[in-house]
Amino acid sequence: MKEYEIVIIGGGSAGLASAIEAYKNGCKSILILERDKELGGILLQCIHNGFGLHMFSEELSGPAYAERYIEQLKELGIEFKVNSMVIHLSKDKIIQYVNPTEGYVSVKAKAVILAMGCRERTRGAIAIPGYRPSGIWTAGTAQRYLNMEGYLVGKRVFILGSGDIGLIMARRMTLEGAKVCGVAELMPYSNGLPRNIKQCLEDFDIPLYLSHTITNIKGKDRINSLVIAQVDDKLCPIKGTEKEFEVDTLLLSVGLIPENGLSEEADILLHEKTKGAIVNESYETSVEGIFACGNVLHVHDLVDYVSSEGMKAGRAAAKYMKGELTQKEGFQTEGKDGIGYVLPHKVNVDNVEDKIECMFRVTGIYKKAVIRVYKDGNLFKTIKKQHMAPAEMEKLILKKEEIEDIKSVLSIEAGYE
Repeated sequence: MKEYEIVIIGGGSAGLASAIEAYKNGCKSILILERDKELGGILLQCIHNGFGLHMFSEELSGPAYAERYIEQLKELGIEFKVNSMVIHLSKDKIIQYVNPTEGYVSVKAKAVILAMGCRERTRGAIAIPGYRPSGIWTAGTAQRYLNMEGYLVGKRVFILGSGDIGLIMARRMTLEGAKVCGVAELMPYSNGLPRNIKQCLEDFDIPLYLSHTITNIKGKDRINSLVIAQVDDKLCPIKGTEKEFEVDTLLLSVGLIPENGLSEEADILLHEKTKGAIVNESYETSVEGIFACGNVLHVHDLVDYVSSEGMKAGRAAAKYMKGELTQKEGFQTEGKDGIGYVLPHKVNVDNVEDKIECMFRVTGIYKKAVIRVYKDGNLFKTIKKQHMAPAEMEKLILKKEEIEDIKSVLSIEAGYE
């Protein structure tokens, strides 16, 4: 059985960034396993601009952004295998994968980085009533068919969910000649970035129906119409508010779920809200020597943040290989009122170099609000924020000296003065 210092599962933005950073920090025996036929992950189907502003200080398309990392990977000579599906991961870091040329292969790793990304929630996950005709797609699948395979999946389209992929597909389908009849969002606010609402909906006069959901799908062979209705504060449809649209296609943009089947197999503890692994300041999971980063850990809004997280995981895995990470429990982090989750979930101050970045999301729309930070229940810092929304990741940077005296918990809450 061949052994590697680090095996990275997933060749998207997180996996590529982690491999390059681990190599630059002294690890030369690295293997990336990617199940698709090319490296790059979801970026390859995202042909719109808007990537790379943080990492490269310029605006790139998804494929161009991925190419920057792929070129670096090849220049460094880091080994990778495509068409390679990992089917088993054990706690002792034995990875089993299959591909067309090698068949069934087992390798041993001293450290593993999980970078499998996330998957879309389907119609079955949200239980929309009505018939089960053709013409119902997840937005990401429709994006792949259109941008990579050249197939337009419909001509009269409705979109459920205002996530970024759904918003971008509203514009993309319109540009390709389809009629997008509208976008319905269950919540009273959009789950997409403000720039995407402006550029993808408002610029094309596509209506956004907030606090609405689909109550019926009609059509037996192919969808021919659907009904939406307004919902109350308990998210139940309100009778008498129904609107019917004649469509041949429904795109679902109703959330992403971290792809953690392998994590569960390795008995890695998962967070109940993020559905990703519970990690510490080094992005190490509950299983020593197994790290996680990117959308398999928690769903991001910007790929630049995914790459940044991958770099941190790669750097930490390299330190683990050198025996430079101390294994100590440290203190917990928690999200209080108005905060969905805080990441990392645990912090061992001994492994913090000079600062730590806490990433979190709020649970509602906030304007002219404040973030309060508590150390062991005592208010430590108050930060004014002009605007916060669930679709936008928030970041709190704390210096090492600011957290050295925390004994049990660092808490973050959102509110007003």
